[in-house]
Amino acid sequence: MPANNPEHCCKATTKAGNPCRAAATEGGLCFFHANPNKASELGRIGGTRKRYAGRESADPLPRLDSAAGVRDALAALIADVYAGRLNPKAAASLAALLSLQLRAIPAADLEKQVKKLKFLDEF
Repeated sequence: MPANNPEHCCKATTKAGNPCRAAATEGGLCFFHANPNKASELGRIGGTRKRYAGRESADPLPRLDSAAGVRDALAALIADVYAGRLNPKAAASLAALLSLQLRAIPAADLEKQVKKLKFLDEF
């Protein structure tokens, strides 16, 4: 049944007020207009399949005050994504934060050195 033939199209209208262009079933309506709750039900089913379970026992993060700590955190992040324990979108967000942390480490180290020099300058 070609859906573009008006005789075989759904007799209902869309939310925008346009005629529905989906193929009609025997009752003259498309599947979703004949079963209005089915679309949201199917959407929920699809959404739960894509959901990632939270980590049962989250390992504590390593100290992120050095490049090695950030590297270790990234390695754990990659392993969690690969094992399916972490949503890739969440991992991407965390990776961006770890990148910021990595860029902040040299500034923090420089600040410590300046304070140490000021302390030595007082004597």
